[in-house]
Amino acid sequence: MAKAALSRYRILDLSRVRAGPTCVKQFADFGADVIKIESPPGVDPNDDMGGPRDGPDFQNLQRNKRSMTLNLKLAEGREVLAKLVKTADVLVENYRPDVKVRLGIDYPSLRAVNPRIILASISGFGQDGPYRDRPGFDQIAQGMGGLMSVTGYPGQGPLRTGTAIADLAAGLYAALGIMTALLEREQSGEGQWVQSSLLQSAIALLDFQAARYLMKGEVPPQVGNDHPTHMPTSAYKTADGYINIGVSGEGMWLRLCKALGREDLAERAEFEREPDRARNRIALNDELNAHLATRTSAEWIDILNAAGVPCGPIYSIDQVFADPQVRHLQAAAGVTHPRLGELRLVNQAVKLTRTPARLACAAPDPGAHTDEVLAEIGYTVQDIAGLRARGVI
Repeated sequence: MAKAALSRYRILDLSRVRAGPTCVKQFADFGADVIKIESPPGVDPNDDMGGPRDGPDFQNLQRNKRSMTLNLKLAEGREVLAKLVKTADVLVENYRPDVKVRLGIDYPSLRAVNPRIILASISGFGQDGPYRDRPGFDQIAQGMGGLMSVTGYPGQGPLRTGTAIADLAAGLYAALGIMTALLEREQSGEGQWVQSSLLQSAIALLDFQAARYLMKGEVPPQVGNDHPTHMPTSAYKTADGYINIGVSGEGMWLRLCKALGREDLAERAEFEREPDRARNRIALNDELNAHLATRTSAEWIDILNAAGVPCGPIYSIDQVFADPQVRHLQAAAGVTHPRLGELRLVNQAVKLTRTPARLACAAPDPGAHTDEVLAEIGYTVQDIAGLRARGVI
């Protein structure tokens, strides 16, 4: 088997909760040496922000890492961190700007120790500007980033997405930024400061909705399950549930009408072109819902797929992981935890043919690798015992 894709890199993970761990997981899954740096028990009152250590959320985000404890409130703890920084390629953190400076993990301080280091800072609102010191939270970013204004049904108020989409996006954008900085470092030999924020990541996810406003001044409304511009694309009621149908363009619209046996719809002036169908979406959806209610979801999915019309069931989470294509893709993967036994976790979504990601180990217990990591950077058994006695680790 080929060597892990990112095994030559060492990542220091000082992040917590979701956005930072999401970022670091991308590297850990592909074999980077990720050292999760945590406070010794009782030092940090916010230690539990990531949820129970043995819970599914923590185990899913923190796999493939080593853990060491280090008290960064002590000068000696910061000295140990500086020695680790000398050996590292990347440090990922989500502290407030003032805390970064106090702990010596601001970019100028890190660069003085290791000019090749890449610092990735993930925040709620950015590293500068009027909101830089505000605490960040996914739902706040969803609201301020506009996502909640285009999610949900008209007249029913704003609606958050069903997952922490701003957190996840900020983590993935940060990972992309780190990858870019690592590639650039191969030419310059220098590190740099990578920054992402929940707010700007949420705005980036608006994509074409934001472009509609920036180019045309259009403020997109809520349209429920309908696509904002391409109709008929929505969730439609069948005889036994709902299915999604996605139609874009005139050719696909005609294929849908033929597959449904409703060629008459294509002849009606109010549905003639895509802008017409979007403008008259209520009448169009009423026609389609009435017709689709005559057969089951499975029957319509077979008919529409045979006609080349995009469609699919609307699953609950248990149905997702029971689907044959999802099982084929190995969207879930197993790993063995020394205390919890066999776990099933969400697999890495990116596939590489020669150097694939893998779940090598479960999330570690706090400080499980402290002695091991310290020995790698030159600390003796006696040194480590002294650090422990002084509360540094």
